[in-house]
Amino acid sequence: MRIAVPNKGRLHDPALQLLERAGLHLDNGADRKLYAGTVDPDVSVLFARAADIPEYVWDGAAAVGITGYDQVRESGHDLTELLDLEFGSCRLVLAAPEDGDISSPADVAGKTVATEFPTVARDYFAERGIDAEVVEVTGATELTPHVDMADAIIDITSTGTTLAVNRLAVVDEVLSSSARLFAHPDHADDEKVQQLVMALRSVLSAEGKRYLMMNAPRDRLDEVRDVIPGLGGPTVMDVAGGEHVAVHVVVDERDVYEVVNELKNVGASGILVTEIERLVE
Repeated sequence: MRIAVPNKGRLHDPALQLLERAGLHLDNGADRKLYAGTVDPDVSVLFARAADIPEYVWDGAAAVGITGYDQVRESGHDLTELLDLEFGSCRLVLAAPEDGDISSPADVAGKTVATEFPTVARDYFAERGIDAEVVEVTGATELTPHVDMADAIIDITSTGTTLAVNRLAVVDEVLSSSARLFAHPDHADDEKVQQLVMALRSVLSAEGKRYLMMNAPRDRLDEVRDVIPGLGGPTVMDVAGGEHVAVHVVVDERDVYEVVNELKNVGASGILVTEIERLVE
């Protein structure tokens, strides 16, 4: 099975880090390579431009691909989304000069819009019955309204800083995007593909979670249970030769500070907090 991964850009490092955390360690790294093997001899990684990955997956060059939802929408291919990987979040927005006369999508009717996403742009206007001319550009989209190439733009923004610097205001959100795992519909249910989905999901499930281990008086176990906002309840085990039990539980990281203090108050001791690499639910 080949996994297509962005070869550079803001999605490259997080994608590789996610694969590594899921246990798919790459052989000899990823620098200046088109392919890389993994610890699983049946799984390899193919490096390609994020915009090209939907085509690689659709044509069967890769069984699955990690790329932005915006890139798949722009490709026009009906790929199966398997998992939102929860990084690379951004918005594709319609924007226009702050001091101009465009304040709603309807104001773009009869005007020109520059974008690197012509397919998404045309779909957006068609859905709203707006007749606008879409002009494809390959970079510096935010400059086009200031050099009389376009009246408005559709472009990606994460923080809005670039738009603000170029005196452009957001008129409407076209779509919300993030890095996701996609497969060809014919391969979405393949065993290896589903193993990958489970591995990646287990990493995402572990985000923001901590594993708590402690000893607690047996006669105060109900109080301990009341304190712990656990994932499915705590695991309780006998401790040989004593009146204590061992309690293990998964909690949200944001609750750890308060929970540890409350556990001390109800007699828990030897409290250990550790990170969780993967959580298979």
